[in-house]
Amino acid sequence: MIIKTSQTISNPSIWTKLNWTWAHTFILLQFTLQILQLFPQINVIRVSMRITSFAFGIFLLMWLGSKGSKHPATNPAIVVLAIMLLELCLHPYINSITAGIAQCAMYVAILSPLFWARSLKITPIGFQSFMFLIWGIHTLSASFGVLQVYYPGKFQPFLSTFIQNSVYGGDDLLITLANGEQVYRPMGLTDTPGGAATAGFYALLFGIVIALKHKSPILRIVSIGSAALGLFCIYLTQIRSVLVLAAVSIVFLAIVLMRTGQIARLTVMVSGVTSLFAATFFWAIAIGGKSTLQRLSSLFTASPQEVYQQGRGSFLQTTIETVLPQYPLGAGLGRWGMINNYFGDNTDLMSQPLWVEIQWTGWLLDGGVPLILAYIAALYLACQTAWNIATNRQLGDFALWGGLIFAYNIGAVALTFNYPLFMSQGGMEFWLLNALLFVTARNSEIVNNKLLKTIQV
Repeated sequence: MIIKTSQTISNPSIWTKLNWTWAHTFILLQFTLQILQLFPQINVIRVSMRITSFAFGIFLLMWLGSKGSKHPATNPAIVVLAIMLLELCLHPYINSITAGIAQCAMYVAILSPLFWARSLKITPIGFQSFMFLIWGIHTLSASFGVLQVYYPGKFQPFLSTFIQNSVYGGDDLLITLANGEQVYRPMGLTDTPGGAATAGFYALLFGIVIALKHKSPILRIVSIGSAALGLFCIYLTQIRSVLVLAAVSIVFLAIVLMRTGQIARLTVMVSGVTSLFAATFFWAIAIGGKSTLQRLSSLFTASPQEVYQQGRGSFLQTTIETVLPQYPLGAGLGRWGMINNYFGDNTDLMSQPLWVEIQWTGWLLDGGVPLILAYIAALYLACQTAWNIATNRQLGDFALWGGLIFAYNIGAVALTFNYPLFMSQGGMEFWLLNALLFVTARNSEIVNNKLLKTIQV
């Protein structure tokens, strides 16, 4: 049967070789919509494009359905959606029907990859091409972040209208370089100063793993260069939380390598990453100057708890001490964020807008303690599944992708204490990466079992 298939497809297309799937199309569409938002000419349809980026996930759920093996996080994800439905139908202080439905739809869209990705017939080659696609997109964005610092104004995209209309008009997001020139924090291919930090994180983490996984000298040079560009962007954006996120993810990647006995790779990674962090730090200080040095040095002026408390810690404290007692079962849907901005009706004094800075506050306002517990269960099972794949020796070199996703998951969970990751495109990427990892590992296991039975017969 295998021979017949290979004979039938005598001249496979590049898409067949790469095992191109709807997941690839999904990521490419997200990137395309992101690029289009950089042009002021399409400002009138900006909201429509933002909606499209999430609506496409719902479309794929309806189009592909949810066939195949369930990811372990699927059941708690269903509980999350059930809680949202109850909040929509029963909570007395919903902002408006439109905003409530939009909030529910947002949760469905973000969790949708857990369901529609099950239907994909993706192979390890297809998964690798998907990972390379994400890596390439974020490396390109990080490269533009570097160019924006070296050539101020020439590669500067259109600044978000939300930031332009803010109190400071974006002036609070400027940094002073070593040569005295003021520029926006590297934006990359986004419309937000500092946006290159997220691209930098992907470029760094993926670059490290690709360099470890592949023996091609050219690919290793490119991936190490990608990691350096990514880390440089993180330094220059001066977003300390992403720098900590990157360090935490790399530590957990090292734990995976240690657990699986890959001592040679672990040694190479530790020495290489240490050199990379040091060299890129001096590069960033040479360009970013005193302001960058002071900002990064502040990470070490006090304990991690005190540093976090000085930054986002106050929002977590307020959530626990004030918001939790007031809204243990949620505050009503559609009362915060862009959903309220786009669809809210704030004429009712009982459902006025509420401010959210971190994901935990958002979960508490949307569904109270039950929603938080359900999402914690989903995240735990996602991390556990990635860990199981990463430490499964029968999967061979594919298991290293599991190590990457596990490290990325830990960093993403840490990021929930910094901003509402799971109410953004980053949340969709999280669930898509985890769903594809599981589906590919499961497909590989089925294929290997069939081959084993064939050999035994």
